[in-house]
Amino acid sequence: MATARGAAPLAAFMLHRYDWSESSLILDLFTRTQGRATVVAKGAKKPHSNLRAVLLPFQRIHVTLGRLPEGEGAGEVQTLRQADWAGGAAMLTGEALFSGFYLNELLMKLLARHDPHPALFDTYALTLPGLAGADDLRAPAALRAFELTLLREIGLLPDLSRATLTLQPLRPDGLYALRPEAGVIEAMGEEPGVPGAVLAALQAALERGSLEALQQTCALALPALRAQLRALLHYHLGSTPLRTRQVMHDLRTL
Repeated sequence: MATARGAAPLAAFMLHRYDWSESSLILDLFTRTQGRATVVAKGAKKPHSNLRAVLLPFQRIHVTLGRLPEGEGAGEVQTLRQADWAGGAAMLTGEALFSGFYLNELLMKLLARHDPHPALFDTYALTLPGLAGADDLRAPAALRAFELTLLREIGLLPDLSRATLTLQPLRPDGLYALRPEAGVIEAMGEEPGVPGAVLAALQAALERGSLEALQQTCALALPALRAQLRALLHYHLGSTPLRTRQVMHDLRTL
């Protein structure tokens, strides 16, 4: 049962916005203490609305929401009472912009409403600046680290330091794969596997809550890790492909 949602300001990011009427918007917000929330921003599209300059993607904001009545479910829409800019990095552009929308789409599809994940919120906030880095390894490593954190937060990531079926520690020089139904197993044939030493280091970084260490370790095995995490996410997302991933693929093809 949902509890009453108070009027205290919440740290939030806007994940997506939809037209609701000629003057209003429906927003999908990711808040630090209440998780995902769907809200209506009345009058946000009016030319003189103060919300127009605040409700931007990838910008941290403080929002005040109307109360969610006792007994109402996660599908209920709350009212946005107020929103203020809370500071943030410069707007993402180019490929970094698509990477940011990719993170947003993952959150919208994998997080239940009103299920708070403060650590994931903090990781999201720290990941966004890394997407715009000029270093060829920085942005991909930031994406992989976020994917790992997200999967762990929602309970879909196995212990990366042990073979799931035997619970034995991984061989540092062995190559391993991640399977949705079998967890960590030895890679088969010419399959792109991740070294056991890298997986164990990833697990240690996750347990310490060190995003910097997690990103640095991801950079050690980017191609294999990308393939393994893409397959794992695809399984849990179901048959519907991610729109941002398809758009990026189409643009590169062109």
